[in-house]
Amino acid sequence: MAFLEGLVRSGAGMALAVLAALPLGAVAQADYPAKAVRIIAPFPAGSGPDANARELAAGLTAVLGQSFFVENRPGASNIIGTEAAARAPADGYTLYIGTTSSLSVVPHLYSKLPFNAARDFAPISLLGVLNTGLVATPGLAAHDARELVAQLKARPESAAVATQGPGSYSHLSAVWFNNAAGVRSNLVPYNSNSPYTDLMAGQVQLMFDGLPAAAGPIRGGKLKLLGITGQARHPSFPDVPTFAEQGLPDYAPIAWQGVLAPAGTPPAILAQLSAAMAKVCQSADLQKKWRDYGGELRCNTPAEFAAFIEADRTMWGRVVRAAGVKLD
Repeated sequence: MAFLEGLVRSGAGMALAVLAALPLGAVAQADYPAKAVRIIAPFPAGSGPDANARELAAGLTAVLGQSFFVENRPGASNIIGTEAAARAPADGYTLYIGTTSSLSVVPHLYSKLPFNAARDFAPISLLGVLNTGLVATPGLAAHDARELVAQLKARPESAAVATQGPGSYSHLSAVWFNNAAGVRSNLVPYNSNSPYTDLMAGQVQLMFDGLPAAAGPIRGGKLKLLGITGQARHPSFPDVPTFAEQGLPDYAPIAWQGVLAPAGTPPAILAQLSAAMAKVCQSADLQKKWRDYGGELRCNTPAEFAAFIEADRTMWGRVVRAAGVKLD
C-alpha cells in the first residue's frame, strides 16, 4: 500500500512532466488515458506472470490516475492472447504483456501464425527479467554445473531432466545446455503437469527453469541450485556460481516480461506509458519481490525494448533450429 500511495502522490507531477515534453503534434493525446485501459495477458489467471501483470496494472493506475486492468487470454502456446492484442485498436486502450515465449520463441516454433511478432507490436518498456536456474534434486551427487558436466561426459544420459514438453522454455534451455556443454542428458517431457513434485522426490534429477517456481523449495532445502544465468551472481543466491563462472559463458537463457501496444499506437502515448512504467519500476517493494525470486525489475525506453526483443528473438531462433523443434 505504501508503494501505491507514493505513486499517487507523485503520479500527477510525472504525467505533467511527460506531457510538457511531448511535441506539438502530440497535443491530441494530452487527455490520455481518458478511460480504462486493458492489458491482455496470454497466460492463466493466478500464474506467476499474472501476478506480475496485476502489480504493474495497479502501479500504472496509481501513476496515471485511470484504471488499468488485466484480461487473461491464455491458450495455444500464448497464441490466443497474442493474436487478440495484435488485432486490437491502436489507440492506447489495449496493451499487451509480451514474454520470452510469446514473442521470442513461438515465432520460431510455428511456420504460420495469425500475427507477426516483429511487425504487429509497438514496444513500450521491458518490465523485468528472470534468470534461469539449473535446479536439482537434493540427492544428486553433483554440487554444481561443472560437476554435472563431468558426470554426463563420463556417463551420457545418466541424469533425467524434466521439461514441460517440446518447445517449452525448460525444454529449449535444456537442449541449449547440452549443446553448449557437449553432453547428453535424458529429457523427460511433462507437458501440462508440473514436474516439481517428481523433482523433489528424486524421480527426475534436474530441471532448467526461471526461478520463481523453485526459489521457495531451494531455500527450504527441498531442491538445490547448481548454476544460474546472469552477468554476475544473483544477490538472492550469492553462493551459487553463474554458468559463465563454470565454463559456459555462452549459455544465457533468460525469461522476460514487458509491455507492448498494437502497432500504430501514437508515439506520444507510447512515451507516456514508458515514463509511467519507469516510475512503477522505482518501487522498492516491487524491486525486492523480483529480486527475491531470482529476477530483476528492469524498465527501459521503447527503443531499448525494441532492440532487446530483436536480439532475444534472434538468439532463441538459433536455439530452436539447433533443437530441431517445429510444432506445426
